[in-house]
Amino acid sequence: MFAVVEVAGKQYKVSPKDRIAVPTLNEKAGTKITLDRVLLIGDEDKVVVGNPVVAGAHVEGTILEHGKRDKVIVFKKKRRKGYRVKRGHRQKFTQIEILSIGK
Repeated sequence: MFAVVEVAGKQYKVSPKDRIAVPTLNEKAGTKITLDRVLLIGDEDKVVVGNPVVAGAHVEGTILEHGKRDKVIVFKKKRRKGYRVKRGHRQKFTQIEILSIGK
């Protein structure tokens, strides 16, 4: 069984026991959460597509940790002008373990 859920404006395909990294959520590590924006639920032989969400469907998970991704370097340069800017960025994320998919 799998589901497509929307978390913070992004869509993720999840199955039970999956671990996904989503944009930062304001919950503490170890907290159980319920994701209500389920866009699709699929099984081996049957697929239910929501309009826009599947009514009564939910995905339950546990927040494992909060962290930062690897650093991304942004370097800008204009030739012959002496303009150089180097900036770094580390995106924050929340890691969630999917426990169950309910309907």
